[in-house]
Amino acid sequence: MKAINVLGYSRNNEQFVVKTQNADVRISNNNRFPELDGPNPFEYILAGFAGCINAVGQNVAKELGLNLKSLQVEITGTINQEERIGFNKIEIVLKPTTDASLKILQAWLKLVQQKSPVYDNLINPTPVELILFKEYNYAA
Repeated sequence: MKAINVLGYSRNNEQFVVKTQNADVRISNNNRFPELDGPNPFEYILAGFAGCINAVGQNVAKELGLNLKSLQVEITGTINQEERIGFNKIEIVLKPTTDASLKILQAWLKLVQQKSPVYDNLINPTPVELILFKEYNYAA
């Protein structure tokens, strides 16, 4: 098993910053400071999903000997805030540029779906623990 960890923080309800191993990611959490606005959390989920599909798609293409000249990944998440607060549906449209046949592309797509860890986490229940740690001052 391998643990992946990120640390996020905000001050005075301003922009939320997440530190990852290789980058700082800024996430918009309000519209009070438009100059600080960035993608919202839903857009980051979709962007991460698109990045994962691209990386897995490129790797699977190499495994199959498929000449993948380019790959466009378009992901649309539908949110109905009345029924639930998350995505009700996510649609992914892949547009590969290749000379491969439709049959080979269908096999490629099936393997991309099977090997995508983000896809797996979104379609299968993943236990999530939410732990609260209240900051306090210790006086001796």
